[in-house]
Amino acid sequence: MYDVAIIGGGPAGISAALTALHRNKSCVIISSAPEDSMLFKAELIDNYPGLPAITGADMLRSFIAHAKASGAEFLDGRATSVMPYGTSFGVAVGNDFVEAKALVLGIGASRAKGFPGEKEFIGYGVSYCATCDGMLYRNKKVAVVALSSDAEEEAEFLRSIGCEVEYFDSKRAKKFEITGESRVEHIVADGVSYPVSAVFIFRPSIAPDTLIPDLGLDGSKIVVDADMATNIPGVFAAGDCIGAPYQISKACGDGNVAGISASRYVEALAKPAEV
Repeated sequence: MYDVAIIGGGPAGISAALTALHRNKSCVIISSAPEDSMLFKAELIDNYPGLPAITGADMLRSFIAHAKASGAEFLDGRATSVMPYGTSFGVAVGNDFVEAKALVLGIGASRAKGFPGEKEFIGYGVSYCATCDGMLYRNKKVAVVALSSDAEEEAEFLRSIGCEVEYFDSKRAKKFEITGESRVEHIVADGVSYPVSAVFIFRPSIAPDTLIPDLGLDGSKIVVDADMATNIPGVFAAGDCIGAPYQISKACGDGNVAGISASRYVEALAKPAEV
């Protein structure tokens, strides 16, 4: 079990990890491919102290190298669900599972709302993990909505186990709706309905309230206090996912606070209860 699990490998997540590591806490950073990050795509950044005129890709590589050199472990993949276990949290990452005493969310700004019907059919044909759920739909027709760099790899896995894949990238369709009675029966893409048994959606990250049910939100923003604590004890959030301004230096500052708060939370768990 880790002391702190951090979902998101951007500036906020890296900053939280470095802060917790410097307080002798074990950390794992759960993150999809760096290429999916908005920072990675930035052509030029010239307002971050000490790193003038740097590309987003080079900045992110530098952050990741720093975290690794400081002892952070990385788990490549997409966190699909968080389960509270009393004084710890379980995080599902594809077929992997991580347990930690505290959790920091650095998942970036929510760039899109879920599709109509998506939330209603989670567990009834909507999935975010091909290796987890693909075998349930072997020899059936499924849809893949490709919004992340690993979507084609996931689609190929589905094909390899016998699924007939209807593949949608941003060039093929922009708007989606998932329909059915008690289970997924169709995906409607730009007004055209396709019969499918399941819809696999691959985004760089999952919407916060899908990842952690009952998480306090203000619109798409995660609600936190001055310590970066959410409404769920032991869960903290930092960076663009808590709102503007959407600046790297601000995200790093948020991450620092979240790392401190998560470390203090872990330390409090270790203290004997007062009688």
